[in-house]
Amino acid sequence: MTLSARNRLVGKVTEIELGGVVAHVVVQVGENLIESVITKRSVEEMKLKVGDKVAAVIKSTEVMLEKN
Repeated sequence: MTLSARNRLVGKVTEIELGGVVAHVVVQVGENLIESVITKRSVEEMKLKVGDKVAAVIKSTEVMLEKN
């Protein structure tokens, strides 16, 4: 699959919380956590489970930065 999004962050699924229609998925990328809400059906179709390696693909017209 080819995507136009350029922001790909590879990490590991650390948590999946299934709801009635949606799922809350937490991905650890280095020391950081990325949280995503996707459909429960997508989780099932991808056979997604804790420990799986995934890429969080971010396409946005706005990315905020904070100086630490």
